[in-house]
Amino acid sequence: MHNRREFLKVGVAGLAFAAVRSGSAEKDASTFPPVRAITRGPKHHWFGYYDKLQFDPTGRFVLGMEVDFEHRSPTPEDVIKIGMVDLQDGDKWIELGESRAWCWQQGCMLQWLPGTKSKIIWNDREGDRFVAHILDVETKQRRTIPSSIYCVSPDGKSAVTIDFGRIHMCRPGYGYAGVPDRYGEDLAPKESGIFHVNLETGESKLIISVADVVKIGTIPNEKPRIKHHLYHLLYNTDGSRFIALHRWNYIDGGRLTRMITATPDGSDIRVVIPNGHASHFIWRDATHILSQSKDWLGETEWGNFLFEDRDSGIVEQVGKGVLDGYGHISYLPGNEWILNDTYPKGAERFQIPHLYHIKTNKRIDLGNFSVPTEYTGEWRCDGHPRLSPDARYVCFDSPHNGEGRQMHLIDISGITA
Repeated sequence: MHNRREFLKVGVAGLAFAAVRSGSAEKDASTFPPVRAITRGPKHHWFGYYDKLQFDPTGRFVLGMEVDFEHRSPTPEDVIKIGMVDLQDGDKWIELGESRAWCWQQGCMLQWLPGTKSKIIWNDREGDRFVAHILDVETKQRRTIPSSIYCVSPDGKSAVTIDFGRIHMCRPGYGYAGVPDRYGEDLAPKESGIFHVNLETGESKLIISVADVVKIGTIPNEKPRIKHHLYHLLYNTDGSRFIALHRWNYIDGGRLTRMITATPDGSDIRVVIPNGHASHFIWRDATHILSQSKDWLGETEWGNFLFEDRDSGIVEQVGKGVLDGYGHISYLPGNEWILNDTYPKGAERFQIPHLYHIKTNKRIDLGNFSVPTEYTGEWRCDGHPRLSPDARYVCFDSPHNGEGRQMHLIDISGITA
């Protein structure tokens, strides 16, 4: 693995001081931790969402995607390359495959397959059908599952997935082009929703339909002609339940979102966040969820709230006024630290990955990374910070160095050790 001197070779605009913030807004100055780019132009590289396994179990190989354009929506003809970076061989890019089913925010669901040492999985399109490939990067053996995947179970044997054609129409930037929404005129279709996928046999089964979820509980601010969809799936830490977001769009603009959880067969559905205000989330353990929301505990602003996995499961607010209330959150092993980032802030449009220490209520910023103004809307480049298996490194996506979106690595071992 590269040493700290090698990290310091790469300069980043604004890397002068890190803010250490407490609940009293007190600030101390300290240098930012070491950072370096691990991919380079002229082609663009990124990974996508923050809740997928980007590093292999050894921490040596880092998955990513490669494309030769930016600043427009993908078309069915646009193909991206799948690859990995070898951190022990000069950050060498190793090409592994390609995909015709991808979006800017979440890529093609590329990730290491849990429970294996050398297998990866990602989505693709074959004709008018979305599929998933499983590749052993050592033996090069590959097989194809006749279904897309969204989230893989902790044991790597099954997955849950969604209707990416419907998501493409309801939430541009999160679905895939190439397969139309077959139920576009249906506001709450009974044939579209969440599917369970057996990764060993390839069998796929609808377990929760959009129509099912709409009938559960109360829809906040219900109006005529609102269009419903389900996405953002994530298994809990032991694979016994998963989260889904139930989102609906209004014909005059705007949307609201509930959070539900269910067992892997689609039963025992609970509405954890029923008020229409659910956003980024992560499981803390098998029974608790940290999610961004508002209108809880007397708070009208967005923040990070801890929920039990039950109906209306609010417990407490976490990091009020310190931990950013809009970023992409993950727990470090041991649940003493939270990793997060921000959307662009200020005239410089700084995106700021940061760590939050729960017990002391202190935040440590990891850098200020200026994002050009053209990175907005559907083709924005969120940081989506991801942890290495040993939690020594954070990898994030950013275009701050003038080479388009690239992947960057931060050494946080000096902070959390």
